[in-house]
Amino acid sequence: MIKKPEEKPAVSVRESAVKAARIAFDKKATDVVILDMRGLTSLTDYFIICTAEADAHTKAIVDEIEMKMLPEEKPWHIEGYQHLKWVLMDYVDFVVHVFTRETRDYYNIERLWADAPVEKIESSDE
Repeated sequence: MIKKPEEKPAVSVRESAVKAARIAFDKKATDVVILDMRGLTSLTDYFIICTAEADAHTKAIVDEIEMKMLPEEKPWHIEGYQHLKWVLMDYVDFVVHVFTRETRDYYNIERLWADAPVEKIESSDE
């Protein structure tokens, strides 16, 4: 009888969302928050929202998240990478939003989803 290799347990969506948020935090993103979208929309389970200091910083955060989430998670779609003011990384079950300060203030998507429970990421080992 051939024995199948043991499969490691799948990482939960929440754990993946927290991992992406911590990667952003470790890359010096500020105001990193996770919005729990479950029960509010069928679009996704979590939004991760963070702020970059400049376009180059936005690029560095996005690149780091994409690289460190592999191979477990691969973004289905990335939008805004060519302009770097607001980059959206769609992982289907969670969506990462990396904004420059001015763009985050202008769109204020936390206000649009004010009913969502918010978790602030203040260290990489929470």
